[in-house]
Amino acid sequence: MGASGSGKTTLLQLLGGLDIPSVGSIRVDGTEISTLKEKELALFRRHKIGFIFQQFNLIPVFNAEENVGLPLLLDNVSQKKATVTANRLLELVGLKGKEKHLPAQLSGGQQQRVAIARAFANEPAIILADEPTGVLDSENSKNIIAALRNACDELGQTAVIVTHDPFVAAHADKVVFLLDGEVIHEHAESKGWKFRNIPQQVTQIQEIMNHHFKVGGKGDAMGN
Repeated sequence: MGASGSGKTTLLQLLGGLDIPSVGSIRVDGTEISTLKEKELALFRRHKIGFIFQQFNLIPVFNAEENVGLPLLLDNVSQKKATVTANRLLELVGLKGKEKHLPAQLSGGQQQRVAIARAFANEPAIILADEPTGVLDSENSKNIIAALRNACDELGQTAVIVTHDPFVAAHADKVVFLLDGEVIHEHAESKGWKFRNIPQQVTQIQEIMNHHFKVGGKGDAMGN
């Protein structure tokens, strides 16, 4: 979390190998990615990074099952295995029975669930999510963050999420606040997300935001 221009999106781009650091190094799953050549970096992203975007980025002529299975087919996995994996992941995010639906036949929240399932298809080392609830209403946002957290827990995956929503942040095990490219505060929670008092967590995060940023009015620095 952080103000507009604090470096949230830049951080995701660096972790995902979409940008190169001017100084220092970046190591993901034991690989020093800042030294990889472009072809090596493309393969690394395909195998090690699962991306979730605000705008879903689903292929409109592919159904849910095909969208989720596509990363596997690109890696020469058999059609049968890709289909089985896609169906398992769609069930995990609560879309059993929607496998043959095209994106246009799904709600915004359901489309984002397809995108979440697709991000897990190749069993990546890390999931990077840029404002995954940014275009959704509050009810769909609740469902999406629960689906993402549940998938991470079930599959043993780690996700790094950029968000401006304290409710989304309240489900994280650690919240890092950025300002001008630097970490200014960290908020960790040891209790499992299903056993937390989420409203209380939201209040704590809002208090941290109020302390470190100008929130409200013309001086509001918190952005999407």
